[in-house]
Amino acid sequence: MKTIEEIREFFANDRFATENDMVIDSVGENTATCSMVIGPKHMNAVGAVMGGVYFTLADFTFAVATNHEQSGVVSLNSTINYHSAAKGEKIICTAKCIKNGKTTCCYEMSLKDDTDRLLATVVTTGFNTRK
Repeated sequence: MKTIEEIREFFANDRFATENDMVIDSVGENTATCSMVIGPKHMNAVGAVMGGVYFTLADFTFAVATNHEQSGVVSLNSTINYHSAAKGEKIICTAKCIKNGKTTCCYEMSLKDDTDRLLATVVTTGFNTRK
C-alpha cells in the first residue's frame, strides 16, 4: 500500500482541486477523506460557498478513493443533492464504496462542515478501465 505522502504527491497533479486548497486527509480500502478551508475565492455572489466547490471536493475525494493505489477509474455519472449552506470554516468530504463490481463501482460522498452540518451528498458511478 502506498504511503499518504506518495498518494498526496500523485494527486498534486490534480491542479484544479489542489489549487482550490483541497487536501487529502486519509485513505483506506475503498474510502478517502479530503477537506478544504473555505476562503473568499470559494464564495458565490450572495456570500455562500459556490455549489461547484462542493461538487469538486466530492469528485476529488471519489478520485482519491478509487485511484490511490492504481489509477484507472473514471466517473460515468454523478448526482449531487445540496442540503445546507456551510456555516463553519472547513468542508470535509468522506467517500465510501457502495458497490465495487467487476467493471463499475458506486460511491457515496458526504460533505459536512466543521460544525458537523450536512452540506451535500453525491453519488458517483465509476468505470474501471483497468479490468
